[in-house]
Amino acid sequence: MNFAGPTFVLAIIAMSTLGWMFTTWVRARHGYPVENEWAGVAHRTDADAGRKIDLLSSENEKLTGRISRLEERIAVLERIATDPATRTARAIEELR
Repeated sequence: MNFAGPTFVLAIIAMSTLGWMFTTWVRARHGYPVENEWAGVAHRTDADAGRKIDLLSSENEKLTGRISRLEERIAVLERIATDPATRTARAIEELR
């Protein structure tokens, strides 16, 4: 086999190019940022990204409020569990 000819060099260039094209295709298909030779990195854009962010922000606020209410209830239950019996009975009556 003769490795000195231009065919071998062209085969290496073709294999390198095809490998680069395949890895770029896989990265783009799975949502990874694709490296661009001139402009740095090209990110995948989503048309509904703003709406998704708004929905997630409102859901986050709702869940934060729910967690704060549950923390207040747990604090009351801890106080009932650790206080003496006379104050516990009074606290239970106040909650009703």
